[in-house]
Amino acid sequence: MKTFIPEPKRVPLLLRLAIRIAETATGKEMLPARLLSWFPKAAIGSAFLESFTAHGRSHREKRLLRLVRLQTAFTVSCPFCVDMNAFEYEKHGVSSSEFEGLQNGFPEGYPPTLSNRERLALEYSRLISAAPLAFPPDFIKELATEFSEREIVMMAATASQVNYWTRLIQSLGIPPAGFTEECQLLPDPSSPSFETVEKTKV
Repeated sequence: MKTFIPEPKRVPLLLRLAIRIAETATGKEMLPARLLSWFPKAAIGSAFLESFTAHGRSHREKRLLRLVRLQTAFTVSCPFCVDMNAFEYEKHGVSSSEFEGLQNGFPEGYPPTLSNRERLALEYSRLISAAPLAFPPDFIKELATEFSEREIVMMAATASQVNYWTRLIQSLGIPPAGFTEECQLLPDPSSPSFETVEKTKV
């Protein structure tokens, strides 16, 4: 799959250095950064946004945020985002059965391994990623009883950040980078069979 536009032949020195550092750290070609170099302000702004990603202070918080990222990536059907956020998901406390459930939309209901807080976080992620946006008052009331204001802002920011990246990445036609070999890729949004999830390895 080719991107919608080619990479620029000339990239500003500082951006070249930043891209090299990122690619050395990940071992992958960072096409988003390369294509954003056509408009350096977008590249710098996106990098600034990414630098303030919430990672969580405790194991429970890290697991919760990973679930939020994965749920958001699956909800908006972004292969690149699924690929990136699925990388070493088990190290963040997400089991393989939970990952498969996120992929398939939990057809048999939420597993007992997910706490009520985590179930609410997954639903919140779906609502944030839906169009049009709608937040039922009863749901928000329940959310507020389970989470602090800080936690709600952190989840909202995390899901919104994934939404930003998925729309930017898909609007440029950027394919997955190959961070994981076990996630089922979502279909190409331009494909007539977009509604059917194809099981394909990265």
